[in-house]
Amino acid sequence: MSHSLFSLEGKKIAFSGATGVLGTTMSLYLANEGAEILILGRTPDKVDALVAQISEAGGKAQGYICDVTDESSVLQAYSGIESDHGYIDILINAAGGNMPGAVITPDKTLQDLELDALRKVMDLNYLGTAIPSKILFPLMLNKGRGNIINISSMAASRPMTRVLGYASAKAAIDNLTKFLAVELCSKHGETYRVNAIAPGFFLTEQNRALLTEPDGSLTGRGNQIIRNTPMHRFGKPEDLNGALHWLCADASAFVTGTIVAVDGGFGAYAGV
Repeated sequence: MSHSLFSLEGKKIAFSGATGVLGTTMSLYLANEGAEILILGRTPDKVDALVAQISEAGGKAQGYICDVTDESSVLQAYSGIESDHGYIDILINAAGGNMPGAVITPDKTLQDLELDALRKVMDLNYLGTAIPSKILFPLMLNKGRGNIINISSMAASRPMTRVLGYASAKAAIDNLTKFLAVELCSKHGETYRVNAIAPGFFLTEQNRALLTEPDGSLTGRGNQIIRNTPMHRFGKPEDLNGALHWLCADASAFVTGTIVAVDGGFGAYAGV
């Protein structure tokens, strides 16, 4: 294979959720491979810090302050990107998360579900992907080609206990990914692709207390996950870089509508 199949040099990548644990690792990697990262985030201090971190590492980055769940806010980011760059090559939708009220723990029942929290989780994960995809897609039309990469979860395909809101939202992301893959390709041509990465279990600030004890040992849930992961470990943020690179590059030019699992075999294991 020609190295050019995997070249990311000069690609302009709009990236929401880049300031999170996984997003930071991915954005630094992509910048190191020659891509220019256009960071979409609602917290100026975090966005500025990541821009500085990428720049100090020799990469190119620029920040755009916006709330990906707010259409008017994303429209402002669109205007800024169009003025500064004219187009984007890739959009990575990595904004997401969970809330305690949208979780049903073993000591609670369905009646304890907080509907306001459920709405917020659905908004952040689903609308936070759908809105940027809608608003920023014309920047890809300006280039004549485009590539959207969503971040799903293994919780999308296997409805796990507790995380009702998050799992439901990520299941919707899988459906949206496949819908947009067909929609954009059939109406705009084969140069427009949409795929998703479905991480397995990675330790982040949001789930660390759920999976590990203060002393670093595993909780009951953490042990259960490791038992059902053939590689017998949690993912490391850098484990996502290879799949992400492939989906960003021309090496995956005939790939669209696909959900790529990066899960240590979790989705393949039946538990027996």
